[in-house]
Amino acid sequence: MQPLYDVIIRQGRYFDGTGAESAIRDVAIRDGRIARVSATALDPAQAARVIDATGKWITPGFLDTHTHYDAEVLAAPALSESVRHGVTTVLVGSCSLSMVCSEAEDASDIFTRVETVPREKVLPILHAHKTWRRPAEWVEFVRRQPLGPNLISFIGHSDMRVATLGLHRATDRAVKPSEDELRRMEGMLEEALDAGFLGMSTMRLKWDKIDGDRAWSKSLPSTYARLGELARLNRILRRRGRVHQGAPNAANPLLVFEYVGAALGLLRKPLKMTLITLMALKGNRTVRPMAQFLSRFVNALGGNFRWQLLPTPFTVYADGIDVVFFEEFGAGEMALDLRDQIERNALLKNEAYRRRFRKFYGEKLSPRVWQRDFGDAIVLECPDRALVGRNFAEIARERSIHVVDLFLDLVVEFGRSLRWYTTVGNHRRQAVLEMVQDPRTLITFSDAGAHIRNMAFYNLPLRFLKLVRQAADDGQPVMSLEKAVWRVTGEQADWFGIEAGRIREGDRADLVVLDPSGLAQDLEQVHWAEMENFGGLQRLVNRNPGLVEHVFINGRAAVEHGEVVPALGREAGFGTFLPAR
Repeated sequence: MQPLYDVIIRQGRYFDGTGAESAIRDVAIRDGRIARVSATALDPAQAARVIDATGKWITPGFLDTHTHYDAEVLAAPALSESVRHGVTTVLVGSCSLSMVCSEAEDASDIFTRVETVPREKVLPILHAHKTWRRPAEWVEFVRRQPLGPNLISFIGHSDMRVATLGLHRATDRAVKPSEDELRRMEGMLEEALDAGFLGMSTMRLKWDKIDGDRAWSKSLPSTYARLGELARLNRILRRRGRVHQGAPNAANPLLVFEYVGAALGLLRKPLKMTLITLMALKGNRTVRPMAQFLSRFVNALGGNFRWQLLPTPFTVYADGIDVVFFEEFGAGEMALDLRDQIERNALLKNEAYRRRFRKFYGEKLSPRVWQRDFGDAIVLECPDRALVGRNFAEIARERSIHVVDLFLDLVVEFGRSLRWYTTVGNHRRQAVLEMVQDPRTLITFSDAGAHIRNMAFYNLPLRFLKLVRQAADDGQPVMSLEKAVWRVTGEQADWFGIEAGRIREGDRADLVVLDPSGLAQDLEQVHWAEMENFGGLQRLVNRNPGLVEHVFINGRAAVEHGEVVPALGREAGFGTFLPAR
């Protein structure tokens, strides 16, 4: 006789993704849906498979609503580095960078330097796969892909701008789009929303730069748009109740008011908006309270605003001088603009340049993301093994030279073989605990798929659950575990307007079985692993054995006993494109 259920998961602590009280339950799956949630034991004979979840948690699959998997989903649609940590839905098209409307080379060049994924890897992938030019065609393509997790997407403003104006005109401050060109961008946005895109992403941060030979080192196209252009696109988002994801210019924090003005709901329908990012920076203690005040102000006046929040220390790894936060001041920008190593080294050795670098380094009151403190930067790898494990200031004192000169000397001598790290923000646990309680935040901003040598937050939801559980164990609870699960599942699904994040009867069977004892391990550790189908390219990842035991996507086992199944990314039937509702 045909079993009544495909799977029964027995006697686990069940979190439904609504924030309701958890309880011991049996959960049955049939035909990709949650068929039964039972307080009494279900008959194991009724299922083709039974999983004993005694002592384990059963949660909805987690949402990662800030990734840059746009190229990787074409070459390796399993997106296994997220799935192995219980993520069953990922959002692409962030930071104005979708790969939908623009030509392959344009899409590659506005993506690769910003997100530090090599151009020589990404461009061939786009040439091999890109057959679409319109949002609806892109959706048709991804629906045919053997996706691992579910996919949701923004349409990128830089993508639309380049497709409309061409790369050179889109990055020329003197160019103002014609009325016909503005209508064409509006048409692209309307078509994207019709096809199920969640909304539009923009970028105002000017130190995100373009790759390739045609517009090398220009800022992203979205940064050149005038407010009138953005207002016309926002009008469409507001009318249709969709989301604007943005990134203010960190070099001038006051420019956040560009977004605040758009988000305000006074005498009109509010614009749903999420910005990157709420963070307790080491280099600027005023940013966090100002950001939280702004979100309270906007929402009090009828807005629907959320800061994106990374609930863990923001630790960044760097190879020599190749890390994005050197773009935030002139001397660092000058060096990164030079691709030729000989030219770059000549610049770094120049005394006039060094004086300029020391001047910028010493300006402690200017806007910054990086705290500009080489004493807070540790050498991780170097051909000179005597330097490993020490900070640059300590080494400089030993050699009796200025720390900037020491750093530049080492970069000239060792180049990218000098590997180091620093923690830029969220370094104080108490500050993070306070921020995660802010209802005007979304627990997100992993940047999964990007900055592959600089950071790894693929297990972001697990880090958040550990933070909340540990706070309770330490006698300073910030929220219930049920609310914590909701914050990385149902809350975000509701805010973005998609069918995900819950596992009640009838819901999609996207769920996780995890062993909470595994949360005790160090979830901030990073490891190297090869990117699938990227020609041997290595990236930083997370590995947390004994924590996530099973992951189901659309009722199919995607992770079994902690290991990604071979069929993920090779067979259809796991994830799908989830349209906005």
